[in-house]
Amino acid sequence: MNTHSNPHRPRRRLRQAAALAAAAAVAGSILLVTPAAQANLPADPPSSTMPAPTPGFPLPTKHTQQAYDPAADFTSKWTRADAKQIMAQSNPNVAPGKNSMSPNVTMPEIPKDFPAMNDDVWVWDTWSLTDEKANQISYKGWDVIFSLVADRHAGYGFDQRHWNARIGYFFRKTNADPAKDKWNYGGHLFLDNTSIGNTEWSGSTRLMQGNKINVFYTATTFYDVAERNAGGGGIAPDAVIAKALGNIHANQNGVTFDGFQHTKLLEPDGKLYQNKAQNPGFAFRDPYTFADPAHPGKTFMVFEGNTGGTRGSYKCKQEDLGYRPGDPHAETVSQVNSTGAWYQTANVGLAVADNKDLSKWSFLPPVLSANCVNDQTERPQIYIQNENGKNKYYLFTISHQFTYADGMRGPDGVYGFVGDGVRSDYQPVNNSGLALGSPTDLNMPANAPEGPDPRQNGRQFQAYSHYVQPGGLVQSFIDNVDGVRGGSLSPTVKMNFQGGVTQVDRSFGQDGLGPFGYLPTNVRVGGEGHYK
Repeated sequence: MNTHSNPHRPRRRLRQAAALAAAAAVAGSILLVTPAAQANLPADPPSSTMPAPTPGFPLPTKHTQQAYDPAADFTSKWTRADAKQIMAQSNPNVAPGKNSMSPNVTMPEIPKDFPAMNDDVWVWDTWSLTDEKANQISYKGWDVIFSLVADRHAGYGFDQRHWNARIGYFFRKTNADPAKDKWNYGGHLFLDNTSIGNTEWSGSTRLMQGNKINVFYTATTFYDVAERNAGGGGIAPDAVIAKALGNIHANQNGVTFDGFQHTKLLEPDGKLYQNKAQNPGFAFRDPYTFADPAHPGKTFMVFEGNTGGTRGSYKCKQEDLGYRPGDPHAETVSQVNSTGAWYQTANVGLAVADNKDLSKWSFLPPVLSANCVNDQTERPQIYIQNENGKNKYYLFTISHQFTYADGMRGPDGVYGFVGDGVRSDYQPVNNSGLALGSPTDLNMPANAPEGPDPRQNGRQFQAYSHYVQPGGLVQSFIDNVDGVRGGSLSPTVKMNFQGGVTQVDRSFGQDGLGPFGYLPTNVRVGGEGHYK
């Protein structure tokens, strides 16, 4: 196994990773300093700094970034005071339909004449073949990615794809030109009627020893098969987190998979994580597994969840609001609870593997809650990078503008939080949590991609389901570009981040847009002879 540079990746400053032997212990916390050499390839630092407070808005919640034991009963809060900073940093005076957000957190505009990635399937949530450290793996000279796909010709529409989703895979030569060479579609990853559910939603894929891979995925089951096949949206599925252990094969013709054995791993418990009986619209999905250098030998998983309890029973608390004492712009608990904001109860869950083959897992308390702020924290990732000789843990997730609680506003895009460990008092990036969003006029009410307001910015739903890659590259899929529906991978963009600050790198690619579907690998496996 060795690392390599992609010839199409722009040169970046590489900082020497230093291993640290010293540690700082505090009551109830884990080791705060971990071997920096085990961190991911750092993103370039931004040239901007943390946004200053905006007059007329509340101050953000104070967060320490302190790390705690992963099993500790501590959950960081993304508070209303934090999320209010999104609007505080938005321009209230832009012309209607323009972008009101800072260019630092705004994705460049995608052209309307984007290419179709595949003529037979729609493509959306996408992830790479990785290892336990989130490196992206080239296997015997092939780059491999996995995507949710649905048949373009089955008779249902683009917005009904979720009810018919399968995991598909694509591959292309590692030395391909991403601007010219298309991804080869390999078909469905699993044979028909073999996965645990009748629909497959997002997850992550790990290369294990030899040619073994573990596919962690969301197994969804719709019982009304006729409505499901018609793409109906009026039914809620069962959802469990599962894995499939199988084999990867590669030769001069491409990549194939076989031998998958499926195992159910986790079902929501109704206590830490809401279940279907408590809320038919519950969220329990998107498993992402990783190794933490601070806890050698352990494997963790983050996933999307909702706070346990019957829908509507939760009531907002002072810690969910997070306002500083005496802040003249603060809301009161009674004011917030009078709006129905307590219906929004997203969290990012945590689990730990109980055995080495990763077939048994136990729940731990959520690492982040967004109670009374947002109802979705989808596709969470943990990205560990070396900053000044110390490992910093970035928790990235994605969310929609229409899932915010009453009184909150934000775009479709990436949200980020930084701390000193997997379980931390996470500080929202840019003091708000917003890391990267599609161009949006936040002065207008929220709407949805299947029926956008024509007065809004035409690219407010241009991209979604972002996936943060080594070095700060960010992949997503195209949803709605000024009325043209997508179902293909977006141009990759680059997000520089350090010290809790993020900034779009507009020197990357063409005015900030890289090649479509650019997911370069940074670790080779399988033998140098296969790269000729």
